[in-house]
Amino acid sequence: MALPPFFAPGRPGPPPPQPPPPAPFGCPPPPLPSPAFPPPLPQRPGPFPGASAPFLQPPLALQPRASGETSRGSSGGGAFYPVPPPPLPPPPPQCRPFLGTDAGERPRPPPPGPGPPWSPRWPEAPPPSDVLGDAALQRLRDRQWLEAVFGTPRRAGCPVPTRAPAGPSLGEVRARLCGALRLVRRLRDLGQALRDAEADGAAWAQLHAQAQPLRAELAERLQLLTQAAYVGEARRRLERVRRRRLRLRERAREREAEREAEAARAAEREQEIDRWRVKCVQEVEEKKREQELKAAADGVLSEVRKKQADTKRMVDILRALEKLRKLRKEAAARKGVCPPASADETFEHHLQRLRKLIKKRSELYEAEERALRVMLEGEQEEEKREVEKKQRKEEKILLQKREIESKLFGDPDEFPLAHLLQPFRQYYLQAEHSLPALIQIRHDWDQYLVPSDHPKGNSVPQGWVLPPLPSNDIWATAIKLH
Repeated sequence: MALPPFFAPGRPGPPPPQPPPPAPFGCPPPPLPSPAFPPPLPQRPGPFPGASAPFLQPPLALQPRASGETSRGSSGGGAFYPVPPPPLPPPPPQCRPFLGTDAGERPRPPPPGPGPPWSPRWPEAPPPSDVLGDAALQRLRDRQWLEAVFGTPRRAGCPVPTRAPAGPSLGEVRARLCGALRLVRRLRDLGQALRDAEADGAAWAQLHAQAQPLRAELAERLQLLTQAAYVGEARRRLERVRRRRLRLRERAREREAEREAEAARAAEREQEIDRWRVKCVQEVEEKKREQELKAAADGVLSEVRKKQADTKRMVDILRALEKLRKLRKEAAARKGVCPPASADETFEHHLQRLRKLIKKRSELYEAEERALRVMLEGEQEEEKREVEKKQRKEEKILLQKREIESKLFGDPDEFPLAHLLQPFRQYYLQAEHSLPALIQIRHDWDQYLVPSDHPKGNSVPQGWVLPPLPSNDIWATAIKLH
């Protein structure tokens, strides 16, 4: 029977198993397989001696054809074995979680040998599986791997490391000193009583028996108080408490100073607000007074003009009276009636007197009119200057706004395609034309509000945040700064 070239009898068998490659220096070997992610099954050799199929898994083992298909594709007898499929890719690296004691275990192939000899953290090889069992052996290997990677944790059966005994607390030292002081006072009283009872032996013996346990208790209490380490530790604790109290007092003083400074700043702000309010009230009162003076001046001027009109009407009346007398005198002369000369003189005298009075009043009214006109012209000039100043300020603000917009959005004279930047201009200037947009922008800004005493807090900018000036001439020429 002819065999395909792949299954030639002369093909060498599988290579002998090689030990796993050593791990890098200082690194533990990779984690072992676990029941959660079992390793790939061992490879099975081919069905022919001398030939191997290391790429075939057990489900893909070759099976002989049925007897009815043996005659196809071959003129001789025997089974026909087709060409095997191409080798499968190796399985991807798999992770294995740390298993607990109650997790189900399953048999697995024997683990690889121990790590490299130069790794000091890698423990010795565990005992064989027939001594501990597969589950216990796997847990032991997992713990060893975790210890090698993350350090040596405390084992379940190991005792808790004993800590150094803490030093004496200040309460204990205080209680011990107070107790010793009480014992000393009682012993002093008993000593005085013993000196007084030297003549009475029974009383002296009774007092001495009372003093013996007190002396023993005092010696016991003073045993630790006479040790240099105990006293030194107590002093260190006392010094630590003293420093802590000093820090707390210093912090309290600092907080008090901060509160006083804040109160001073608040009072200064209140004074500044009061000064601003007084200034605003004064400005309003001054404007109101100016308006009242202007209204009074207008009223006086109207009265003066009315009086001037009255004087002109009186002059016209005198002229009309003089003309009427002349006409009546001519009419009487035609009738032959001639008035005496004294009547003409009296009439002329009254006319002259009235003309002088009217002239004097008209001159007075003219002077008042000129004064009122000067005052009104001064107010008008002042209003005109204020209007011009306001216009110049508005023009300056408009010029600065145009300059800022040219810096931010470009000069429309230099960039003829300004319509391309129009959406950006509308986006950044939408608060000037839309109240909901202004409210939304203010809401977005209010999200970053912090207390006034925050070290990194500052006020909301009142205008555009301009870029800084160029740091050197090269950058200035690059941005065409003129």
